[in-house]
Amino acid sequence: MSDLEQDLASLCSDFSDLRAEVGKVLVGQDEVVETVLIALFAGGHCLLEGVPGLAKTLLVRTLSECLDLEYSRIQFTPDLMPADITGTRIVVENDKGRKDFEFQKGPIFGQVVLADEINRATPKTQSALLEAMQEGEVTVGTETHVLKQPFMVLATQNPLEMDGTYPLPEAQLDRFLFKVHVPFPDRSELIEVLERTTGARSVQVNPILGGEVILGHRKRILDVEAASHVQDYAVRMLLATHPGGEGAPEMVTRWVRYGASPRGVQALLLGAKVRAALDGRVHVSFEDIRLTAPAALRHRILLGFEGEAEGVTSEQIVTAVLEQVSEVVEDGVAGA
Repeated sequence: MSDLEQDLASLCSDFSDLRAEVGKVLVGQDEVVETVLIALFAGGHCLLEGVPGLAKTLLVRTLSECLDLEYSRIQFTPDLMPADITGTRIVVENDKGRKDFEFQKGPIFGQVVLADEINRATPKTQSALLEAMQEGEVTVGTETHVLKQPFMVLATQNPLEMDGTYPLPEAQLDRFLFKVHVPFPDRSELIEVLERTTGARSVQVNPILGGEVILGHRKRILDVEAASHVQDYAVRMLLATHPGGEGAPEMVTRWVRYGASPRGVQALLLGAKVRAALDGRVHVSFEDIRLTAPAALRHRILLGFEGEAEGVTSEQIVTAVLEQVSEVVEDGVAGA
């Protein structure tokens, strides 16, 4: 067994332990938890979308308790200002009575940051997250402050209630590695929720992974290889989300205003590398790309007015792209 394979085996073990620890509190939502953990190990951010009461906030808080990282929560409201997120300079007085300005850090300086109901704040306030999510740093005035790594933003939003909300700017959406739909629990899961939340028993979780371990796993994931024909498959899939793009299905040409950005294909490949690593492989397969595509692309596809009027969803667009784009390239080479 190579050093990479040994490291990936350790990654799989830590991933499994972390998922089991979160599962002590969270009922069901296996796919949601897995996708969020893949984003964590890939070094990206997640947008969780679902109706109220589906344990989105509980998932984030539980995950933070399972990690030996600094946790902070930002409750987004219409009156929230950018300085409430990034921090601001305040006047302080030293022992000698001299007054000076000192930077007071905001909640963005956590490592696992919950942006709760992110679409309730104005685009001006939402933009305060852009630099932190992309560059890992915060600029206030003329000073730039580097955020402690690992750093992850987990945002939630409610797709039903539109009063008092603001659509997330495309630039903001593009910073999220994945967008995850949180489904409604089934009958058995609801019964389990009742037993866990209305009974006498309580569950405690413990931190099982630290920052250095997570950063080490992230570096090893980058060593997972993706063959040129697999990368080409991911690129062709991205191009097919654009109207007039190579291999674009009719649904895209008719209903889509603008397709996924280059960050979309980066998210595809990073997520696929984590999936390959979790399967004990040191190379990415086509199936890894396909499994990652919905979460990586659904929030990066902008529908036109007619598409929205007809009730077309980005989920349907991604499905059409997956059906349209073939693994076989023009020279006849087929994927493994």
